[in-house]
Amino acid sequence: MDISLLHSALKEEKKFRHVQADQAIFVDLIDDWSQASVFPGTLRERLNQDCPLEIKAEISGGTNKKSPAKALITLADGEAIETVLIPQADGRFAVCLSSQVGCPLGCVFCATGMNGFTRNLKAEEIIEQFLFWARYLKKQGGKIDNVVFMGQGEPFLNYDEVMKAVKFLNDPETFNFGARRISISTAGIINGIKRLAGEKLQVNLAISLHAPSDKLRSNIMPVAGQTPLKKLLEAVDAYIIKTGRRVMFEYLLIKEVNDRDEDAIMLAKILDKPLYLVNLIPYNPTGRFLPSSPSRTARFKELLEKAGLPVTARRSLGQEIEAACGQLAGKKKKS
Repeated sequence: MDISLLHSALKEEKKFRHVQADQAIFVDLIDDWSQASVFPGTLRERLNQDCPLEIKAEISGGTNKKSPAKALITLADGEAIETVLIPQADGRFAVCLSSQVGCPLGCVFCATGMNGFTRNLKAEEIIEQFLFWARYLKKQGGKIDNVVFMGQGEPFLNYDEVMKAVKFLNDPETFNFGARRISISTAGIINGIKRLAGEKLQVNLAISLHAPSDKLRSNIMPVAGQTPLKKLLEAVDAYIIKTGRRVMFEYLLIKEVNDRDEDAIMLAKILDKPLYLVNLIPYNPTGRFLPSSPSRTARFKELLEKAGLPVTARRSLGQEIEAACGQLAGKKKKS
C-alpha cells in the first residue's frame, strides 16, 4: 500500500470523494476498495488498480488478546521492517512503530543495530504500520490506545518524516489520534530534543539511557554515547522548562553490565530532578548479553526508590517471538 498514491488516483474526482476516501481508509479501516460502498463500482475498480490498500505483512504471535504480536511488513522497494502490537495489563493496546530500515547507532545489545542501516522510512511507511494494527484490532473488536516510536531506528535521525507521520495520526480528518498518547524514544539526539520542544503537539519524550556514566554508555551505545550525559541532560532540562512535560528514561537491565548496586546509586544521583521518571526494562537476549535476574532487578529498583526516584518496572513481553526490546531485526524470511 502507498497512501501517497491516493491524491493522484482521485485528482479528477470532486472534493467530497476525497473526504469519503479518507473516511473509508482511516475511520472505517477498509482493506479493499470493494468495501467502499459509497463509491460507484467503476471507481472502486479503478482505485483497486491505481491505489491498492493491501499491506504485505507476516504476523508472528498474537495467539490471544494478552500475547504480543509482531508484523514483518514488506515495503514497496522490497525492504522489510518490524512493528509490534503490545497488549497492556489493563486490556488496552500499544503499538511500537519503526522509523528506519535498520539503525545507524550500532548499540551492541540491539539486533537492529547489528544489521546496520539501510534507509529512513517515509511518513507513509510509518503510517502504514499504524494502519495495519488498526485493521487487525478492529477485526477483534479492539483499537490502538497508545503509540510508541521504540521500534527499529532512531526517530530523531528521521525527524521530519516521523513528525509528518505523528501529525497525520493526530489530524482530525484522518485517525484523530491524541498526541498525548504518542511517545517518541531517542537514544539522545540533542537537536531532535530541541526541535520537539518547539512543536505544538503534546507528544511524550523518552530517553534510551541504559547507562549511568559516559564510559559505560559509550561502550554499549558507541554512537549515542559520544554525547556526554551532562549535555544530554541539559537538553532534557531545557525541554522540560519549555514544555512542562515529564520525561521518561528507559533503562535496559543487562546482567553484569549495567545492573550493579553502584550503577543504581550513580543513576539515582544523575536523575534526581523533578519530572524525571525511570522505566526499568527487562533485557531480552540477542546473542551477546543476558538479562538481569529478577532478584537483581528488584534490588536495582529498590535502590532507586530509596533515593527518591519515581521508577516503574516493565514486564517482559515478546521474547518468544523476538518482538521485545532490542530484538527487532527486520530480516525477511527466506523462502
